[in-house]
Amino acid sequence: MALIKSISGIRGTIGGVPGKNLTPTDLVKYATAYAAWIAKQGDSRKVVIGRDGRISGAMVRDIVVATLQSMGCDVVDLGLSTTPTVEMAVKMENAAGGIILTASHNPAQWNALKLLNSSGEFLDAKEGQWILDYAEGADMKYAEVDGLGSVTKNDSYIDKHIATILQHPLVDVNAIKNAGFKVVVDAVNSTGAISVPPLLKALGVNDVITINAEVTGRFAHNPEPLPEHLVDLCNKVKNEKASLGIAIDPDVDRLCFVSEDGSLFGEEYTLVAIADYVLGHKKGNTVSNLSSTRALRDVTEKHGGKYFPSAVGEVNVVRKMKDVNAVIGGEGNGGVIVPELHYGRDALIGIGLFLTHLAKSGKTTKELRNSYPNYFISKNKIELSEDVDVKAIFAQIKERYAAYPINNEDGLRIDIGNDWVHLRTSNTEPIIRVYSESVSEAAANDVAKRVMADIKSLM
Repeated sequence: MALIKSISGIRGTIGGVPGKNLTPTDLVKYATAYAAWIAKQGDSRKVVIGRDGRISGAMVRDIVVATLQSMGCDVVDLGLSTTPTVEMAVKMENAAGGIILTASHNPAQWNALKLLNSSGEFLDAKEGQWILDYAEGADMKYAEVDGLGSVTKNDSYIDKHIATILQHPLVDVNAIKNAGFKVVVDAVNSTGAISVPPLLKALGVNDVITINAEVTGRFAHNPEPLPEHLVDLCNKVKNEKASLGIAIDPDVDRLCFVSEDGSLFGEEYTLVAIADYVLGHKKGNTVSNLSSTRALRDVTEKHGGKYFPSAVGEVNVVRKMKDVNAVIGGEGNGGVIVPELHYGRDALIGIGLFLTHLAKSGKTTKELRNSYPNYFISKNKIELSEDVDVKAIFAQIKERYAAYPINNEDGLRIDIGNDWVHLRTSNTEPIIRVYSESVSEAAANDVAKRVMADIKSLM
């Protein structure tokens, strides 16, 4: 089991030994450090908190909320919510920060503290490091009885989030309603069940079938929305003769679609399709991370914009988007960031924009997918033991491929002719991610296998 402490937050498996798993001791320690960081930022001590549907969610919430109170923070508890909803609520509440209790796509035994600043955005490297250092070395001091914080419960923010989406100028409810879509949703037994169907109804989609709709946290399948985990959704779409299927992850910041024939639209193409629609109405630049498909670059250049790559990680994508004034951005894992709404991956606004695009295109979901450049990404990973020196391995890989262009902004991105491979350690799991892309699935797999063989020989 594991406890992963990074600037992205604190993520681990529930139970076990403190310091090696996510235990009550660790929850108190890092929630205390975050509250100390909040105290440094200014007079406000208001913190918004929300959680996904995990089995451990209520227990983790109780410990974190009590710890924040004990540090003098006033907590606004959204209860069951989504990551993008909490991000928006931080700004709407004029809060000093927020914590999302979710391990995102990780299986049920995991949970995490995702930490936000007053803009509802993830902490940057310097801020995250301050919290890690404080947790390990500071003499922690808690508030006396008259200085304890308060707790206010507010379960209205999913409705507010949906209302904001309906007001977006590029979301056309009439077009969606007139299209008469039939949609199947896989809510993966988490908070997608209480956010996606209400959104679809508000958008004018009256024929909605939801599978895995009970918010139990006992995920019916591995919750990462990858092809091998979405077989039931694909079959349901085909059998029900639906217009499309929608899959999200447990905290509703990743989004992918299924075409009417049961084939996957491809999570890489979620951002591509939505960017195509947005750029058709609002000229500008785009950003995705180094592991994302080149199809976004193609679509951006078609509309006269410029594409910029960033390091992997939402905070890095957001920083680059701000630097280049991007009109849309995100990640190839189905993460869509629409800056006028908020700077965070948001499956809900993604659904609103995609359905509008689909309705106005006059195409079926499959026809829309076939209108985009067809690249294939092979996504692989290599498990790491504690004694592996990844930096040394990457240095040797860099030497072996010195004849090719290499970007080392985030791990190693090697361009091999018209193909590319990106190697990087994960922020959330003890693995090396190996992503490669080519014009065919076989070619992309071959590139990945070659480089993975080199890595394993060095391990």
